[in-house]
Amino acid sequence: MKRAFAVLGSVLAGCLAVSALGAFGRNAVDGRVYEVTVTNLTPGQIFSPVLAAVHDDSVDVFEPGQPASPELATLAEEGMAMPLANHLMMESGVSSVATGSGMLHPGESVTLTVRALGRAQRLTVASMLVSTNDTFAGLDGVPLPPNGDVVLYANGWDAGSEANSESCKFIPGPPCGAAGAHDPSPAEGFVTISNGIHGIGDLDPSQFDWRNPVAQVRIHRLP
Repeated sequence: MKRAFAVLGSVLAGCLAVSALGAFGRNAVDGRVYEVTVTNLTPGQIFSPVLAAVHDDSVDVFEPGQPASPELATLAEEGMAMPLANHLMMESGVSSVATGSGMLHPGESVTLTVRALGRAQRLTVASMLVSTNDTFAGLDGVPLPPNGDVVLYANGWDAGSEANSESCKFIPGPPCGAAGAHDPSPAEGFVTISNGIHGIGDLDPSQFDWRNPVAQVRIHRLP
């Protein structure tokens, strides 16, 4: 188990904390500021560093029934948020991107701060369930509240980019520890609700399975 955590730490080492304004808002100082608090609701899955992005209607980080982008697939398979964060920060419709600096264990919470500017009034959240092949907790393009708080819930999504073999050869989290290994077997090819852990490989469903939702997302507008 210690080895698995050590390897996972090396896989996630590139996911340093970042909070930055996106392409159209880099020089802006106005807008609404929000705290986004994500809580891991699963009994046995660890989340990779959480990514939160504020954007307008032109940006679609993931869409059920459509293929995952390469950057989203990297997050969903390896727990690496930075490729997706860097990609989003170059999008003209993104005003702010933030990522956490560490893993989120069951029952734990992390709070990220983001800024909404202009037409960018939607929030997307994503984080890998690390003891899976390519499952991520995702909340896609939800409206930000004009004031106060709102509490939402995120499901576990299968990125469809890697076969769900449940083999430790391709899973970064406990009890495995595979770093950057991709299963070449055919996968679904599109984003869908994850169907969990079935015990067909090296994972024990009694420890690593879950039921949706997998995360609570509290959005709070700061004064």
